[in-house]
Amino acid sequence: MKDSASDPLPAIEEQIPMGISEKDKAAFAAGRDADAQYTLGPDSLLQEGVPHGTITQYHWKSERIYPGTERDYWLYMPQQYDGSQPACLMVFQDGKSYLGPELNAPVVFDNLIHTGDMPVTIGLFVSPGDKGPGNPLYGGTDNRSFEYDSLGDRYARFLIEELLPEIGKQCNITIDPAGRGICGISSGGICAFTVAWERPDAFRKVVSHCGSFADIRGGHVYPSLIRKTKARSLRVFLQTGAQDIDVIFGCWPIANRDMAAALAYREYDYQFVFGEAGHTLKHGGAIFPDTMRWLWRDYSKGMSKGM
Repeated sequence: MKDSASDPLPAIEEQIPMGISEKDKAAFAAGRDADAQYTLGPDSLLQEGVPHGTITQYHWKSERIYPGTERDYWLYMPQQYDGSQPACLMVFQDGKSYLGPELNAPVVFDNLIHTGDMPVTIGLFVSPGDKGPGNPLYGGTDNRSFEYDSLGDRYARFLIEELLPEIGKQCNITIDPAGRGICGISSGGICAFTVAWERPDAFRKVVSHCGSFADIRGGHVYPSLIRKTKARSLRVFLQTGAQDIDVIFGCWPIANRDMAAALAYREYDYQFVFGEAGHTLKHGGAIFPDTMRWLWRDYSKGMSKGM
């Protein structure tokens, strides 16, 4: 175990395996100039007089849901949490990125919990598994695409049956699904939606940055599926930009617009923010404090149901 998170991940495009085509590499790089207009505001920066939470790193080896895979994860514990009341929970895929300077999630939590704009919330920042089939067509050797892009309840079960019981040994986390959120970028974004879609009994708040609602492992079916299915009790935040990627798997701006239209058709509680940025956290990071205010806007601070 370590007392703090290590260095943030490199930019999203730098994580793409070498099997990617030159055309798709160019698509990932195209949004860099547009990203420059998005910067972090005061709610994402350290503020004097605000209590700071702690971040602790752990390592997990899966024996059940993804046997043989290993990963790091980090727990953010707000200073206001004392265990006497169940805390809310927010899970982040590609957790290391959300701990990094493009978004500064723990600092945002510190500031908004202090002002009462969000409830006392524990953050679980999870890395993808280290061994797997990689990304279809692009290659690679990790389990990220298999875990994040696949439809179905497998990743939800990994969280609910493996990680949450483990952190529940030291944290008093609410069992109220409205007190649990899940967030991710790109494949992690569709993963966040899939978890809540499959298990609204466990997670009902979703944040997707540049979500990969494309045909990587079947995620392009969601707009049609949402339209044809009775609305679930979910609150969904979607963000993407005009310079997001258009690659072999699909066009991210179009895919996210289709998701927003489907959510509107079924009268979901949703918000869709469309900007100019590319396939990074720059825009999502700049608006993250307001995203959290919207996500938690009416949540009661008086929680009574614990794990």
